[in-house]
Amino acid sequence: MLTDQVAAEFWNVGYVAIEGFLTVEECDSLREQIAKVVDDMDVPKHLQTEFSTDESEQLKTQGSTDYFLTSGDKIRFFFEKGVFDSKGDLLVPKEKSLNKIGHALHALEPTFKNLTCSPKVKEVTQKLDLQEPVIVQSMYIFKQPRIGGEVTPHQDATFLYTEPLGRIMGFWIAMEDATENNGCLWFIPGSHKAGISRRMLRAPKGEYPLLKFIGQEHNYSDDEFISAPVKKGGLILIHGEVVHKSGSNTSDQSRHAYTFHIMESKDTKWSEENWLQPTPELPFPLLYT
Repeated sequence: MLTDQVAAEFWNVGYVAIEGFLTVEECDSLREQIAKVVDDMDVPKHLQTEFSTDESEQLKTQGSTDYFLTSGDKIRFFFEKGVFDSKGDLLVPKEKSLNKIGHALHALEPTFKNLTCSPKVKEVTQKLDLQEPVIVQSMYIFKQPRIGGEVTPHQDATFLYTEPLGRIMGFWIAMEDATENNGCLWFIPGSHKAGISRRMLRAPKGEYPLLKFIGQEHNYSDDEFISAPVKKGGLILIHGEVVHKSGSNTSDQSRHAYTFHIMESKDTKWSEENWLQPTPELPFPLLYT
């Protein structure tokens, strides 16, 4: 799956696409399982949280309740903007309302657990010389047709900070073809070599909102980004410091993806200020077991 040449490209450029990582049948199995999860979804109105990567929106939504902060060892539901009326009732079918599901599919849903801990994934991490990788979080992202929101330029290490840096990587797997029309990922090649300029932190106990940011994201020109379309089943490996984004989905085709983050835990400190924290119920599980 991952040759020495492709591994070297990942470390040099900050991301790499591998077509055919999953079969069509494997993708369909994951989609069938997530459909069952959505069918069973029941989120009380006072916990209905819209998800956004915009800083001000994050402080207003994710920072207003601990529903987001305590989702690391649970399966929780985060909605697109504008899918509720003034009474909190959905304006669209519930399967069309979700932005993402997170953040412990890798531990609590057997179909997703089997994939996340599969020999395919281990082969990649071993080729990248990871010694003691652990699974930090997982998400199923819907990118709904016509309403799938923009993901603004960011670095994953802003939200998943380690000391030293360079210990986080994302596995982003397309459950459907990801194109420029339906919101594929875009990257600034080599941007992972410049460190990070912003961090999202848990606010100290008793402070509100529950999240805060320090530092500031750089202003990036659109012409710095290169698109990374992939076919259904394709994998994009994402370095924790590479700058990436995706546009709004204005097409009639959704862009489902399953993504999870892995950390090299050997000689690594996970920040206690990160929004996401391991719990006694779910310590970050080791990949090599």
